[in-house]
Amino acid sequence: MATQPQQQTGTAKPGMRKPVFTKIDQLKPGTTGHTLAVKVVSSKTVLQKGRAASAHLRHTRIAECLVGDETGTIVFTARNEQVDLMKPDTTVILRNAKIDMFKGSMRLAVDKWGRVEVTEPANFTVNEGNNLSLVEYELVNVVEE
Repeated sequence: MATQPQQQTGTAKPGMRKPVFTKIDQLKPGTTGHTLAVKVVSSKTVLQKGRAASAHLRHTRIAECLVGDETGTIVFTARNEQVDLMKPDTTVILRNAKIDMFKGSMRLAVDKWGRVEVTEPANFTVNEGNNLSLVEYELVNVVEE
């Protein structure tokens, strides 16, 4: 079976598409693949594990950061190297972010398949009156007949 070589147009890689930016007020529980441009409002380290003496053991750091845009705010769970990037008043782009549920409330997270990038300061003011992490959700099992 002979295949014809694909022609490449421009410098774009095949399969790559432009990111569609989501606003915070559009986030729903259990969704993934979000790309957001947000400002860091605050950052608080909640867990720091690992011994400095043993270099082969993994050092774990987790910080809860309040991030937001002009539509609202949500708690972002930053892990390890992400903690260093999440400084207050920094604008970051979260790529392939997902919504985790923690004690009935939404948390934003970026795992190994996503990326956190610091970008130039955004020109919006964060709407701190609409915190999506304060909304409590309850899991309801629906029985279909």
